[in-house]
Amino acid sequence: MATGPTPTLLPPAPACDFYEEAQWAVLFSLADAIIPSVVPASILADDKTQRGIDDADLDQAAARAQSTMTTPPSDDLLKAYLQERPSTDPAFVNGLRRLVAALPSPARAQLGIALTALTTRPGSLLLTGTTTPLTQRSLPEREALLQSWSTSWFRTPRVLFKTFTSLAKAVYLQTSPLYALSVGCPPVPSNWRPGPPSYAFPFLQPPLSSSPSTSYTLTTDIVIIGSGPGGAVAASHLASAGYSVLVLDKGYHFPTSSLPMTPQAGQYHLFENGGLVSSADGSVTVVAGSCWGGGGTVNWSVSLQTQGYVRREWAERHGLPLFETAAYQAALDRVCDAMGVVGGEAVPQPRKGRVLLEGARRLGWRAEVPPQNTGGGEHWCGYCHLGCGSGGKQGPAVNWLPAAGRAGARFMEGVAVEEVLWGEEMEGGERRAVGVRGAWTSRNVEAASEERVTREVVVRAKKVIVAAGTLNSPLVLMRSGLKNPHIGQNLHLHPVTFLTATYDEETRPWEGGIITSVCTDFENLDGQGHGVKLESTCMIPYAIMCHLPWKSGLDYKLSALKARHSVGYIALARDRDTGSVAIDPSSGKPLIHYTVSPFDAGHILEGIVGLAKITYVTGAREILPFIPGVEPFVCPTAAEGGESAERSVNDPAFVEWLATLKAATLTPPFPPFTSAHQMGTCRMSSHAGGGVVDSRGRVWGTKGLYIADASVFPSASGVNPMVTVMAIADCIARGVAGDLEREKVE
Repeated sequence: MATGPTPTLLPPAPACDFYEEAQWAVLFSLADAIIPSVVPASILADDKTQRGIDDADLDQAAARAQSTMTTPPSDDLLKAYLQERPSTDPAFVNGLRRLVAALPSPARAQLGIALTALTTRPGSLLLTGTTTPLTQRSLPEREALLQSWSTSWFRTPRVLFKTFTSLAKAVYLQTSPLYALSVGCPPVPSNWRPGPPSYAFPFLQPPLSSSPSTSYTLTTDIVIIGSGPGGAVAASHLASAGYSVLVLDKGYHFPTSSLPMTPQAGQYHLFENGGLVSSADGSVTVVAGSCWGGGGTVNWSVSLQTQGYVRREWAERHGLPLFETAAYQAALDRVCDAMGVVGGEAVPQPRKGRVLLEGARRLGWRAEVPPQNTGGGEHWCGYCHLGCGSGGKQGPAVNWLPAAGRAGARFMEGVAVEEVLWGEEMEGGERRAVGVRGAWTSRNVEAASEERVTREVVVRAKKVIVAAGTLNSPLVLMRSGLKNPHIGQNLHLHPVTFLTATYDEETRPWEGGIITSVCTDFENLDGQGHGVKLESTCMIPYAIMCHLPWKSGLDYKLSALKARHSVGYIALARDRDTGSVAIDPSSGKPLIHYTVSPFDAGHILEGIVGLAKITYVTGAREILPFIPGVEPFVCPTAAEGGESAERSVNDPAFVEWLATLKAATLTPPFPPFTSAHQMGTCRMSSHAGGGVVDSRGRVWGTKGLYIADASVFPSASGVNPMVTVMAIADCIARGVAGDLEREKVE
């Protein structure tokens, strides 16, 4: 019997010739300061590659860290972990190169300028205050430089600090075997068992013997770009209605037998841009699925229906009555029923879920158990961020796409659609979509790019449905020559930031469902439907501790060990203010322009204050908002009157600390804002001048072209968007079928 998933390997690291070796040397010298090899000063000698700490201070720090854990790492393991130097590990080196290669071209260029400056005496003087090049400075000096950048009055040093530390932390936690061993987090869920065999998708592919210059041409009634929640629901309905359907996706299918992946493999193979999509200014990190099943393969099971106040807003303010109709409610119910959505007592609560529910109860706040798309059963898995190996999560690749296949739909993976193809211009200047053109790349995902076969793919179709996601759907329209000024605008992200709390007992927070509780008391802070929801979050250590504030190398390594006793939460904003998506002129990938506004940041801070109160009254030993400059609150011990049953948010010490937290400013580039929900870049509107598609998903100014994903949201949904996407796609697919039926008799 298998003891774990079938490994999925990474391809060789890219050449990364956009930087000179001197620039890479500076970057890795900074990585050595961010994640240092920590040794007793008595054995350091004259070694610039290690960080020497006074022997007594190091012993005391290590003992203090071990004393806070019920199952601490052994002395030998802790010593090896502290002495580990990631920059000597090929996995870390290649991982850092991959992430830098994935940066938006403006950010990578700006980083390159800084790295070049740090190799010269004038540049070093400007950025560090001394003419000594960075690679010639001691590790303590490099660490002190990073600390000075973090509190600089000037934006550029602060941006450099965030960029360098974020990259190093993310790669280290993905690649370090000693960290995982020290924390005690297993590579797969402790209850992992092989799930049922995945549906055997009969993926089409061009004949490999054909000439590279020969297009692979297919004909179908409907071609759907994207296999995520929107595209999958549309495919299932239209195939079941008897139409020929072809689903294309640039990502690849990974069966349950290969899930969950390792952090590094999962980030690369399952997520957009290898797991790193950031705004152009580096202030927001965006997480988006990019594999067969899209975001539904890597999301966290939460299945919340569109809330009433949002439906009213869309109907009344945006002139879209669909959202207050029985037909839309029926669509919401249909998609939930198909996935076996369950809630309440059917959702077992891990520690982090119980803390949020109990803390909210003690404070008199509203909290609930969000429904899960788990086929009517329990789903005790905290690793679905890296793919669900049990097959229990009823995402697109498990539910909707197999249903479409059984009804006759065809599929192609590895197809990046370049543009929509147009027929002759119609009367009134409208353009009729007649298909799509794209590039297919062979599946050998572990091979170097130059070893993989590519072919042009042309699909002729009566109808084209774009469901490539909020980041990519507008790019397809732009590349297809559409000039609507709303394309790519109105980007909403549901930005979040984090708070963790540690408890005396082990929490093993990677076990159990990821989001099993939500506090809704803060969702309408402005009286207009904008505010935050407080939710538990993914606690696979690399996914949360990469955002942990960095103060020093030793502090970071020891603080990251607290994961085993921690719970983690997010304050998720229904953002009022928006950004945009454009085409990166260098890579052709999405380029995000989005900065969290002071209005939305204020709501997030209020949510963090609420989370601090929840964890305090439930007995947390230490509370840490991920806001640079805010020190953690260390709670009184039980012997000092700190029993959770006796705690009040009016306790003087806590009130004093809360005042400091409330006074914090969440000004970019800090804190670590993240988004897993992208919406709105092809907004639905009541008239052509107000958006990109009409209430039936038809692109204004075209015939036969539809969009069916979260990009059509008129504004932010305020809840995890999967069910809303699916319900809208259900409605749009029914409209497409109606259009085809009418055309048969015309």
